[in-house]
Amino acid sequence: MDPSAPGGYGGIEAVVELLCEALVAQGHDVTLFAAPGSRSTAHVHALLEEPHPDTIGSALHESDHVACAWEQVDLEAAQHHPFNVWHDHSGFTALAMADRVAVPVVHTIHGPFDRHTSRFYQRHGRKATLVAISRSQAASAPGGVGISAVVPNPIAVDRWPLNTEKQDYVLWIGRMVPMKGAHRAIEAARLPGKNLVLAGPVQTGQEQPFRERIEPHIDGQRVRYVGDVAGAAKQQLYANAQALLMPVLWPEPFGMVMIEALATGTPVIAFPEGAAEIVIDGENGMLVSDEPQMARAIDQVGAMGATDPAPAARASPSATTSRSPRPATSGSTATRPVSSAHRRRSRPTSSRAAMSKLHSGARADDHRGSANANSPAGSSQRLGSTRGTPAGAARSQLR
Repeated sequence: MDPSAPGGYGGIEAVVELLCEALVAQGHDVTLFAAPGSRSTAHVHALLEEPHPDTIGSALHESDHVACAWEQVDLEAAQHHPFNVWHDHSGFTALAMADRVAVPVVHTIHGPFDRHTSRFYQRHGRKATLVAISRSQAASAPGGVGISAVVPNPIAVDRWPLNTEKQDYVLWIGRMVPMKGAHRAIEAARLPGKNLVLAGPVQTGQEQPFRERIEPHIDGQRVRYVGDVAGAAKQQLYANAQALLMPVLWPEPFGMVMIEALATGTPVIAFPEGAAEIVIDGENGMLVSDEPQMARAIDQVGAMGATDPAPAARASPSATTSRSPRPATSGSTATRPVSSAHRRRSRPTSSRAAMSKLHSGARADDHRGSANANSPAGSSQRLGSTRGTPAGAARSQLR
């Protein structure tokens, strides 16, 4: 699967790409239900005729995608090739109907618990094994919602450039929506007179806030807006920055931008909300309470230099990985033993170092709702994953 969603945005898609890659490397038989044009080391099954990049989360397209996936699950079972587990990253539809399928469902919660989603999870959460992506997200779960495990989002650290020579700017990157705090980053950089680079898409419906709160400050020098970036250009933006600014005032469940910055040796200056738990104050970044404190931290962070990604791995064990070679592992997806009718796939002898500790649902000791947490050594399991989003951005349910 190409992890880049339309315009380069696709945090969940990058997570699914790494997950599928690691599971395949371990010898599992993985099918990814994805949008047309997606690529993966897993078997890719495109269910809809075209991607829908501008309507991610649409009830029409999401329900269509999930229903088609379930038809395939039933078809494979009827042909004596049943799936062992379904890992859902696609939103809400699959979880709401998870008790209608025979395959155990693992559902990763990628969004926050608010008034509406809390009611949803209280009503439907019991239908699957629920996985949170940060300790703060798990702690905010409403009463009656059981979180089986916290499995932070992964990153393949050795695929990101580690740069110790930083340039004279700080970086803000993300979707151009007020809750992400680009306007606060502008103020924090203005106070010490620091150059700021802004990157990220202006999504449909957010044009007016951008024109009113961001655009007047863009002068091409002190404040530069480089638009949406992806691939090597995005990596270099991170790697060359003196710091990443994370002025978020809401309980963001994770924040991929933080681990992406840390992977390049760039410290993170963050407000303490949400998943800023991976920032170790004074070691791989600084925690501050407002824009003036962030401005003072910008002055101080230059003396910190490049950071070691390892502390973030200790703070959030599955979020980052070592740069030294290690066998590929993932928090094991607990499934039933593979059907005798299914061909075994041999376990590879080596794999990329970056694939250790990848997001794959719950660990065996945390998993509930599936029959057997341990598969025979060297045997494969049938897994399915779906994310019915744009081409190159497949929403993943492990099937």
